Amino acid sequence: MAVTGDETETASAGDLTACQLPHPSSSLPQGLGGASAHSSHKPLENALQRRELRLMKNREAARECRRKKKEYVKCLENRVAVLENQNKTLIEELRALKDIYRHKV
Repeated sequence: MAVTGDETETASAGDLTACQLPHPSSSLPQGLGGASAHSSHKPLENALQRRELRLMKNREAARECRRKKKEYVKCLENRVAVLENQNKTLIEELRALKDIYRHKV
């Protein structure tokens, strides 16, 4: 059981090498030392592999989500800059038109 506890701690630390599927299965038979003990832990091993796979997919999805959010925020910042420049130009144009109108009156 100490081997599975170490794997869980390593996986929660976010180490990418711990997410690889061959690592947990290769360490279990060495730690247990018997074929009958290995077969009794097969469901546990499968569950750990499924968990590792799920965590790895979750990390990838989170990474992609952060990338998309960063891209979206950058796009919004660019749009704000364009609109601020357009607003400044329109304000200057309005002032110029007001000056022209005052001189005519």
